[in-house]
Amino acid sequence: MTAAGTTMDHTAYIDAAAATLGLQITAEQRPGVTRYFALAADMAAVVNGLPLTPADEAGNVFKPVSPDLGEGAA
Repeated sequence: MTAAGTTMDHTAYIDAAAATLGLQITAEQRPGVTRYFALAADMAAVVNGLPLTPADEAGNVFKPVSPDLGEGAA
């Protein structure tokens, strides 16, 4: 959905991005790719809807951590 509450058609973007990357999206794959873009747009709308203040800032340092492998992990 867009900010206006209407469903967005991602077909043109999917076609252009696939062509740019040299990807072939089959007829069987297209519904899943389209659903993913709709899901990503919905997630972006949630994030974009959050209020920000001058005190908010992006995290500028990535500190990787090792995953907890649990007991018995090799």
